[in-house]
Amino acid sequence: MSTLLAVAISALLAGLGGALVPRWVARLPEPEPDPALVEKEGPKPLYVDLAARPHLGAWAVAIAALSGALVGWAVGWDWPLVYLVPLVPVGVLLAYVDLRTRLLPSIVVVPATVVALVLVVAVSAVEGDRDALVRALVGLVAVRSFFWVLWWVRSAGMGFGDVRLSAVLGLVLGHLGWGQLLVGTYSSFLLFGVPGLALAVARRDRALLRTPYPFGPAMLAGALLGVVAGARIWSHLVAGGA
Repeated sequence: MSTLLAVAISALLAGLGGALVPRWVARLPEPEPDPALVEKEGPKPLYVDLAARPHLGAWAVAIAALSGALVGWAVGWDWPLVYLVPLVPVGVLLAYVDLRTRLLPSIVVVPATVVALVLVVAVSAVEGDRDALVRALVGLVAVRSFFWVLWWVRSAGMGFGDVRLSAVLGLVLGHLGWGQLLVGTYSSFLLFGVPGLALAVARRDRALLRTPYPFGPAMLAGALLGVVAGARIWSHLVAGGA
């Protein structure tokens, strides 16, 4: 019963947040244009135009509600819902914007990280789980550092918005557990790389491997997978390697 309640309430609250996505997108401040990027790819679509696309609200509600339901099913009626459910519509917004613009606005990512950090600390205090808080902070620092190194080594293949986003994902996945953190982080690379590689092989076009794609949606999908199935996948991997 408690799991069904968690699924229903998480889906409802996440769906309500998803309904606000078009309004949030429309209010995003436009970034300063990058002349080199504009010359190469043309001007970035305006956020106001992206917000006005047909059926965006319906899609955002559906995806957010489904994601919220999955989170509720995985976590159950437990304290981590306090910081996970609010991140669901934020993730939908970021995935949509990144898909259309290859940008992850810091005006969304940074406040989301701060709020998530406050909620994670509060949940850890209520639960009296100091180990989970330490694990969350380790996840934040480790995952962000890892992505920062990747960005520093090859900034052409990863934007700094991905580095910012990795911090909040590492934080919440780390609080849930090591399995969620490792599976959620690693699966983002699989979800990003495998479809592109398959498309290049199917079309026999190596140029597709050099085409820049947004990484944010894969990071968010990987994080969702980590929340939903990370512990189970990790336990199977550990048991199989024993």
